[in-house]
Amino acid sequence: MIRKDSPAKVNLILRVLGRRPDGYHDIESLMQKISLHDELRFTPREKGIRIRCPGTSLPEDENNIVHRAAAALLSRLPRSAGVEITMKKKIPIAAGLGGGSSNAAATLCALNELFSLHLTKEELMDIGRTLGADVPFFIFADAAWAFGIGERLYPAERLPKMWFVLANPGLEVSTKTVYETLNLALTKEKRKDSIQRFNTVSELAGALRNDLEGVTLNLHPELRAVKDLFVKLGALGALMSGSGPTLFGLFDSERKASRAEEALRNSTNYSIFRAHSI
Repeated sequence: MIRKDSPAKVNLILRVLGRRPDGYHDIESLMQKISLHDELRFTPREKGIRIRCPGTSLPEDENNIVHRAAAALLSRLPRSAGVEITMKKKIPIAAGLGGGSSNAAATLCALNELFSLHLTKEELMDIGRTLGADVPFFIFADAAWAFGIGERLYPAERLPKMWFVLANPGLEVSTKTVYETLNLALTKEKRKDSIQRFNTVSELAGALRNDLEGVTLNLHPELRAVKDLFVKLGALGALMSGSGPTLFGLFDSERKASRAEEALRNSTNYSIFRAHSI
């Protein structure tokens, strides 16, 4: 049996540069793994894939990205084998935090170890790309710049230690719907891969950007008040992660983050999490 922590991520920067002929979008994104994580346990069995997601509405069959990740790895074995995967979910579902992609990446890495496949990081990332655009990031690095549709990754080195407070309203937001709505006003923008350097949390806070945020806030305007509240509670900046609906406040100390976390728990009915960069 192998146990893996499967971390969430936040998008500190997410620019949508244009729609491609294949229907996907070119992006520029700075992604950071955070300490909020799911726990996955992998136990070998004679054959078949069994997924258990107690306490969630997630499917436990091939409609679960973890099942597809396991199938992709098991197909490479020269013998018949199976696995049972039990997921303890802490990352909110469909929240813009990459939980599903992270779970798939953890599965690829765990089964590579469990069955001694000896696949390289690059080979695992190639398999991950067939499962979802964000899956390779969770194999690649703790923080990275992503370009293209997310397939071109560069390490984001020496980012300062950050603290986050996350507020999730319990809504599920469709990434597909958000992108389709964004297309109405989208302008094509040609850019070369450009990696910025940040030495302090304040510099990062000044660069926070998410081109998808406005679409989700228009769909759910009640979220604007919570974003504003983050700043009133001392966050250096506040933003939506991915297509949302999770909002986060960015802090330069655990003490400040802890105070904001307590205030948000007392003033909203949202699910509140405190985490740090990893």
